[in-house]
Order: sequence, then structure tokens, then C-alpha cells
Amino acid sequence: MDLSKITLFAVSKKKMDWLNQRQELLAQNISNADTPGYRAKDLKKFKFKELIRRETMQLNMDVKNPDHLGGRRKRIRDFAAEKDRKPYETMPGGNAVVLEEQMHKVGETSTKHKITTELYKKHLGMFRTALGRR
Repeated sequence: MDLSKITLFAVSKKKMDWLNQRQELLAQNISNADTPGYRAKDLKKFKFKELIRRETMQLNMDVKNPDHLGGRRKRIRDFAAEKDRKPYETMPGGNAVVLEEQMHKVGETSTKHKITTELYKKHLGMFRTALGRR
């Protein structure tokens, strides 16, 4: 049974991918805290409703004849990064990374990752219970 074909699991996986990518970006921000002219980056917000709509609206052609073209499978692109347009504070060298703010975002992202992982486990448990495999 491929769980990635079930919308709930596909969206949970996308959320975890978003959180992982955000952690990488925040780590880059922290590592460049002393780089002159560096501006902090973050990902665009994860919009659950929009992602559900896109996941459920994927329509792909089912090709029975090998002479027919199958078309291209629709996929959601990786998450877009955006720079902070109005940084809270900027150093004289032009660096706009506030370590306290970045550490707060790292902690928040870590907590959300734990919650998403637990929800994923709970949904797996519900499927096991429904299948009688507890």
C-alpha cells in the first residue's frame, strides 16, 4: 500500500519537507550572522488549504495504448525562499541577521516538526487499527 497516494499522508510529508527545508535555510542564516551584507531568508508560509487543494486536484491521464502520450505528471515545486524586506535591525556592515530571532524560528520549526511527525504516526496507527493489525 503506497501511503503517498493518500492525500493526508502526502500533505503531511510535504509539511515535513517544508520544515526540513526551513531548518536548512535558518541554519544558513545563523552561519552567515557575521557575513557583511547578508540578509536573513525564510520560506514562504506553508498554506495547508492551498496544498490540499493542489494535491486533490492533480489530474493525470491514464494511458492504455503505448502509442499514446502520457502527458506530464503535475507536481508541486519546492518551496520558495523570500528575503526579509524590513529587517528588525541591521549591523553597520549591512548584515541583517538577528540571532535571537533565528534561534526562535529554529525552535518553533523543531516543535512543528515533532507535532507533524506525531500526527503522521497517529494516522498510521489508525490505519493499522482499521486493518486489524494492532
